[in-house]
Amino acid sequence: MLMQIFSHTPKWVFVLFAALLWLGLQQMLPRRVGLNRATLLPLAMAGLSLYGVASAFGGLPIALLGWLAGTAVAFVTTLQLQSNAGIHYDATNRRFQLPGSAVPLALFMGIFITKYAVGISIGMQASLARDVNFALTVCTLYGAFSGIFLARAARLWRMALQQTSALQAV
Repeated sequence: MLMQIFSHTPKWVFVLFAALLWLGLQQMLPRRVGLNRATLLPLAMAGLSLYGVASAFGGLPIALLGWLAGTAVAFVTTLQLQSNAGIHYDATNRRFQLPGSAVPLALFMGIFITKYAVGISIGMQASLARDVNFALTVCTLYGAFSGIFLARAARLWRMALQQTSALQAV
């Protein structure tokens, strides 16, 4: 059955998996990134997550509510728990020096595997696309992934704004 699932999977899905894996592995290394790049990736992943909601459960308004709730809870929680340890911001060049982290890789794989599993599940049992409990569970999970990504970007923006303000005050 697993071979049948893989054989019916479009080739671009494997390319996307490889790209996300490569990108996630890159995030495990210390790197320098600009503020725009540090923002675009979380926004893209939140967009992919929201696309997963719309493509699988677009007919259920509760799905969007679940995504929003998951996003909000994960955003607030992550923002409170994150530290700026190891992160340095150069306000003059608008660049961050970030330590390596496995968190982005885990989030990339989480979103990808969730979307893939949901696609398989709905493909095997179409009624799941209309199942409120299934939709609410999956969409809240998608939202949690998004909230974590967005909180990581918000933390960087907050750091950048604080240091830019301090630099301008001098």
